[in-house]
Amino acid sequence: MSYDRITADNAAVLFVDHQTGLANGVQTQSPPEFINNVKALVTIAQIYKLPSIITTSAADGPNGPIMPVVAQGLPDATVVHRPGQINAFDNADFAAAVKKIGRKKLLMAGISTEVCVAFVALSARSLGYEPYAVLDASGTWSKLVEDAAIARMVQAGVTASASRRYLFSVGGRDGPGDCRWPQSQPSKPVRP
Repeated sequence: MSYDRITADNAAVLFVDHQTGLANGVQTQSPPEFINNVKALVTIAQIYKLPSIITTSAADGPNGPIMPVVAQGLPDATVVHRPGQINAFDNADFAAAVKKIGRKKLLMAGISTEVCVAFVALSARSLGYEPYAVLDASGTWSKLVEDAAIARMVQAGVTASASRRYLFSVGGRDGPGDCRWPQSQPSKPVRP
């Protein structure tokens, strides 16, 4: 099996239902930890100028608006408001927006892991995309439910990892010996 690295030229990021009302139900991480992890994925998209799509479900209802860390961090992202489709790929505007990006490697995160992330990841896989679930920028109400969703995604061929892994991967530093600072940033000795 060959390994085709994720790069800034072949990847895009999907933020699925990162909404304030839904974020209140995330119990698999502490609220500050979850917000910081979502911000990490937003920052990766910013640094590497990755095309990004933000999608919401019933934003006028209890799910609430887009989380500020996402909306403010990615003001130029494509936003698709879904009127109620649970699987974002069931929404023609979302599916068209993903297709328009023209990239096969899709980093995705959302609330909830077992529904919004899993359904999108499984659909993406069946449509010929390479889905990468960013688990630390995703969350749900139960660790047991999240673990089952992760197992289901991995069984179907979805790559599951965390934002830090993608920071190094997209930056082209995920090969043997690549966990180091670029040459333009020389290390300085640490003094006691």
